[in-house]
Amino acid sequence: MLEAFRARAPRAGVLLDLDGTLAEIVARPELAGPTEGAREALEVIVARFALVAVITGRRAEEVASIVRVDGIRYEGLYGMQEAAPALAPGLLPLVERAAAVEPSAWVEDKGASLAVHYRQAEDAAAARSRLVAVLEPVARGAGLELAEGKMVVELVPSGRPRKGAAVERLVGEHALRAVMYAGDDLADLDAFAALDRLRERGLVALKVAVRGPETPPSLLEAADLVVEGPAGTVDLLRSLA
Repeated sequence: MLEAFRARAPRAGVLLDLDGTLAEIVARPELAGPTEGAREALEVIVARFALVAVITGRRAEEVASIVRVDGIRYEGLYGMQEAAPALAPGLLPLVERAAAVEPSAWVEDKGASLAVHYRQAEDAAAARSRLVAVLEPVARGAGLELAEGKMVVELVPSGRPRKGAAVERLVGEHALRAVMYAGDDLADLDAFAALDRLRERGLVALKVAVRGPETPPSLLEAADLVVEGPAGTVDLLRSLA
């Protein structure tokens, strides 16, 4: 399958997550940077493939400043950055008060969503349970829903398309005949589902799971190919080039 994808490079897209896929997971988002060799590998495949894109839970402009490779398309907030409505006034302090149930938690304001991080918690499972319990009614009252990732609970617009819709939109915009998506977290299952649908339409589709200590088993089980950490992603990109 990898060879079939590589052979279609002029009409193929390489779609990637950032944190845990191109960059190591770190204590706070602002500390992240591409793993060794990632920029160089991306520069090569940008010249070879029809599309290279990063689809991320961060804002697009933030990721562009981290990756710093020309020619990459950036899709922020799980692909819904351009369409997501603004959060209701006063929601941020409400979420901050609720999140105070876990002393180590902190709230990241992404503009169209609010992410509550608990990576510094001594007992992550207990912290998650406490946060979900208090944040779920807050989200529901604001017309939002909870989305979970690695040591984070995020309040996002309810019913909005996410990574899967972004994948299908990019494939259509660029008339791709082959697409690869690489990711490492629960949100990436939505992208994998989109690749399954595209495969049914005759496209070559390659689902890549990037394994790390916190990668959900469901993502590994759904993948066509598993690589080991961001360094494995870089090796895969080099093989495509």
